[in-house]
Amino acid sequence: MTNRPPKLSVIVPCFNIEAYISDTVTSLVNNTRDDFEFVFVEDRSTKDKTYEALLELTRRLKNGRVIRHEQNGGLATARNTGIDAAEGTYLTFLDGDDWLAPGYLADLVGCIERFDVDFVRTDHVQVTGVERSLQRAPEGRRHTPLDPRSSILPVDDTTMVDYPYAWAGVYHRRLLDRGMLRFHDGLRTAEDRPWIWDLHRRAESYVTASLRGVFYRRGVASSLTQIGDVRQLDFFRSFDLVLKELATDPEAGTLRKKALRNYCVVIAHQLLDRGRFERSVAGRLRQLAAEALGRMTEEELNEALIGMGEERVHTLRRIRGGMKGVAA
Repeated sequence: MTNRPPKLSVIVPCFNIEAYISDTVTSLVNNTRDDFEFVFVEDRSTKDKTYEALLELTRRLKNGRVIRHEQNGGLATARNTGIDAAEGTYLTFLDGDDWLAPGYLADLVGCIERFDVDFVRTDHVQVTGVERSLQRAPEGRRHTPLDPRSSILPVDDTTMVDYPYAWAGVYHRRLLDRGMLRFHDGLRTAEDRPWIWDLHRRAESYVTASLRGVFYRRGVASSLTQIGDVRQLDFFRSFDLVLKELATDPEAGTLRKKALRNYCVVIAHQLLDRGRFERSVAGRLRQLAAEALGRMTEEELNEALIGMGEERVHTLRRIRGGMKGVAA
């Protein structure tokens, strides 16, 4: 690499993904460029030799380096370590068990340079076993600069704050200078919820691009989405952070309605899927759900649940108690 800073930094947090990291690194080799750097953050894997595999595999990767945490910090903290080490004009993320299509990173950089926006968001391909399905970013206005706030609402439809994946996009370093892009340290799941809300509330411009080069692997045994332990409950803290940060927003009243609906959808999903949790965690889930729903006024909650479906509404009613007249 020359003395000039790299154009792009790719931040790759890794934890217990030895079985997948070869595919990930190979995909980055197929995306390498002299002005790209690759920052791997090994988050003290506990079940395999992810670190040793990274040291070996990254020898093939130009401008790649491995940073190892002294102790496990979780995905949010690992990404922050990568952000602090990154030197690129633009930053993007890739989870250690996912991969990229050849040439995707060059297309991503070309897009953000062409439009000169704060960030770009993209579609992605979801991979479950041998099945692949295209997941489109919810914003239908493509390849045109937009005000990020214009993609938060409406309340009762899927919007860009419901598509929080940090790896589905690229971000200008100037966002860091404005106090954005970093994650809340210690969050072990739903770390991208406060992050995406902050971007869409405070950034000035963005583009949604029809790029489909990220392959997101579902059903990985080591993924938190597959593990029913207490770390899953961090989503309560994540959404409470969203609500806290919304409190001073000039459009707090309207945006809070959207955040509350999102919160209720996720609470209902976790309650309906509580069979995968350890018994003590399932009990804690019910307790935290009752407390979170109890902090919402009757009016807020009734409005959040309209049209959500009978099963979810019934589940949330039963947890909170005292809810009358909510239309399923």
